[in-house]
Amino acid sequence: MNNTTKSNRKLTGSTVTGLVIGLAVGVGLVVIANQFFMKSTANILGMADPASVAQEKNPLYWVAPMDADYQRDKPGKSPMGMDLIPFYGNAGASSDAPGTIRISPDVVNNLGVRTAIAERRSMHSEIKTVGYVKYDEDKLLHIHPRVEGWIETLYVKAAGDPVEEGQPLYDIYSPALVNAQEEFVLALSRKNRRLIRAAEDRLMALQLPKSVIKQLKKTKKVKQTITVVAPQSGVVDNLNIREGVFVKPGNTVMSIGSLEQVWVEAEVFERQVFQVSAGLPVTMTLDFLPGKSWLGKVDYVYPTLNAKTRTVKLRLRFDNKSQELKPNMFAEIAIHTKSDGDVLLVPREAIIRTGSVDRVVLALGEGRFKSIEVNVGRFDEKFAEIAYGLKEGERVVTSAQFLLDSESSKTSDFKRMNHDDKSTTPERVWVDATINSLMPAHRMVNLDHKAIDEWGWADMTMDFTVVESVDYAKLKQGLNLQIEIQKAEDFQYLITNIRLSDDQMSGHDE
Repeated sequence: MNNTTKSNRKLTGSTVTGLVIGLAVGVGLVVIANQFFMKSTANILGMADPASVAQEKNPLYWVAPMDADYQRDKPGKSPMGMDLIPFYGNAGASSDAPGTIRISPDVVNNLGVRTAIAERRSMHSEIKTVGYVKYDEDKLLHIHPRVEGWIETLYVKAAGDPVEEGQPLYDIYSPALVNAQEEFVLALSRKNRRLIRAAEDRLMALQLPKSVIKQLKKTKKVKQTITVVAPQSGVVDNLNIREGVFVKPGNTVMSIGSLEQVWVEAEVFERQVFQVSAGLPVTMTLDFLPGKSWLGKVDYVYPTLNAKTRTVKLRLRFDNKSQELKPNMFAEIAIHTKSDGDVLLVPREAIIRTGSVDRVVLALGEGRFKSIEVNVGRFDEKFAEIAYGLKEGERVVTSAQFLLDSESSKTSDFKRMNHDDKSTTPERVWVDATINSLMPAHRMVNLDHKAIDEWGWADMTMDFTVVESVDYAKLKQGLNLQIEIQKAEDFQYLITNIRLSDDQMSGHDE
């Protein structure tokens, strides 16, 4: 091998080595540039570094969907056999109100979170109860004899038989009626007007039918038995006689009830009485006639309360032209209470009721939720009235709210704020008010005040205690003024200051 060949081999080896080194350096530069480019793009788009994203995606723990206290450090199953849900913490909690939690969209979807908007509208509530059909007692007649005697013939054989007005009910033989007829005939023969009038009045007092008296005047023949006719149409009830029975004055021989209209007696609970008044529409259904209903009204609200059941009796009135309604039938009643003006309503399933307070879970958007305290008014079948604590248009959670509430409750202050505002609720507020009544012995007033937006209160009527520093003598019934309200312990509210107009101040000075 000559020197030229050796030189060429050295040159070739150096070239290959240089190419390898150059290629490695080039690849490294490309990788570095690519990483730098990706980081720059991510920063421009607001995306986190991949390493930090991986770190943020690490859950703090896994929790059971139906039990927030069941937590594990790795995936698994809950005691109910459900997959544990990862909890990533409250990202950005420092900028949120206390108690605000953040949940990733996929977890929100897996939980089946549904929401609804708090809306102002009329509340049509119904009171459901049961009752029993009765005769219309305004048209229920009891038949009593005015004289002693024997029932000769009974034309009505059984209770429940229908009768028409003027239809014969029974024949009675009474010596007293015979004697009264003879006295009338004797007075007619003597043509003594005074005796005739007295004898006729006696016959009418003994309930002798006018037709019999008219016939007696004409024929002057005394009848041994008298036929008693039905004074009205209806059905026979409480049939207490049979043929041959001896009856006395005061005995109820039978009753006749009209079924053109019927009463229904129902009961409502003590807490529902204030919603019921005479004239309210009522819907009635009966099990034996499915698909059919009757429309009636509240006829009377009884003034007494049953001490054992804590209920108040109602009397309802229904038309019964077809006479399908029978006494003692069992009926289901729906009383349609008056619709109020626009009130703030949310679905009743959104309310979380505890022993002391009621709460709802607010959906603040972007996966943020917060549990807050609300004051709940009335309920109907679908909605609940919110007295204060919510604003119109706010969105509340209607499903999976118990899990969200348990997580939010760990750090929530339950204050009614702007939720994502860092400011705290003021302890004192000024508001326009009108005094309804005074309670000087307790230094209290009852007044109507306007809405208090700072506390989420609507217009309402409340009792307030007046502090000693306020001149109580300036307060008069019907007075319009501005008051300063302060929150105290145990949910008490105090009037700490008042403002009167110049005219009102001059009036007090005089």
